[in-house]
Amino acid sequence: MAKSLQEMSMKGDEPPQEYFLKENGIKPMDSFLPSDPIPTIDITLLSSSSSLLSSKEGEDELQKLKSALTSWGCFQAIGHGISSSFQDKVREVAEQFFALPEEEKQKYSREVDGMEGYGNDPMISENQVVDWLYRLFLRLQPVDQRKLQLWPDTPIEFREVLEEYGRKVKTIIDVILKAMAKSLNLDENSFLSQFGERAGMKARFSFYPRCARPDLVLGLKAHSDGSGITLLLQDKEIEGLQVFKDGKWFRVAVIPHAFVINLGDQMQVPNIKYITSGIRCTNTSKFCSNGIFKSPLHRVVTNSERMRISVAMFHEPGADNEIGPIESLIDEKRPRVYRNVKNYATFNFQCFQKGLIPIELAKI
Repeated sequence: MAKSLQEMSMKGDEPPQEYFLKENGIKPMDSFLPSDPIPTIDITLLSSSSSLLSSKEGEDELQKLKSALTSWGCFQAIGHGISSSFQDKVREVAEQFFALPEEEKQKYSREVDGMEGYGNDPMISENQVVDWLYRLFLRLQPVDQRKLQLWPDTPIEFREVLEEYGRKVKTIIDVILKAMAKSLNLDENSFLSQFGERAGMKARFSFYPRCARPDLVLGLKAHSDGSGITLLLQDKEIEGLQVFKDGKWFRVAVIPHAFVINLGDQMQVPNIKYITSGIRCTNTSKFCSNGIFKSPLHRVVTNSERMRISVAMFHEPGADNEIGPIESLIDEKRPRVYRNVKNYATFNFQCFQKGLIPIELAKI
């Protein structure tokens, strides 16, 4: 009988081949890992309800946001209004859930072909590289699409904390989307309106056990998110996230009390030069921002000595909403290249695991 990932981690066993990166993949522990920090943005200065936005300091921060999203596609967010004690509470309920006996966690297992619930991601392709992690994936919005049977009863505070966390995250994301529009001299609701009244929000709690071969195994394969925008609460101490830029992987530092914010494909059809399946593509056309903002390629490396936990919140347009470039961002120099699409997040995940290129299928 095959050993579980947890058993292999505890005993320090060599992972099986299905966890190893392909020969033409960039190994997790590359010799080049620049320490250049990704930009840090103070959300306090971006809120339209704050008088600071119209100040020179606010205008400078708005341009700093635009620069971060055009060059990196991500940033560290401070001044976001969520207390460090509540961030710790979110981490705490995640840690308590993953510490439960396996038979208890299995009560919340995802269905064979489903995404939501506890376990590993679905195996869609025979050549799919398996990620070294356990995850709990839950939908928060729309409320009527929640599968509450998959929301843990233990720890007892889990549901209440996640509910409150979702509300707080939505407030931050709304501020960022409005600021993004303002940075392009658009109406502040230009991007928000594309998400619609039934915008989706999903939570992914990830647990990365110790791994005996961090030189060959990734916690999470290189990918760009299928969301519109993602907010990540990193582990409080252990680094693991890396972002690909200018042909290099950059470590994302753990900054106390900060969130890592990155754009997903629905704000940009990504400029991907490398995917761990070995497929390469180059494209610079985006959906909503039509080529201005970037959806970054990123991954999570493993650690031979320490376990790691993170919580990602994905915000995306409603499944019935068509997304496409803002019309005022289309011109002769930056023409429309892609058709409008619906339910892109699901489409993105399926293509990625099969080794297909979703953006090629979205071309006009």
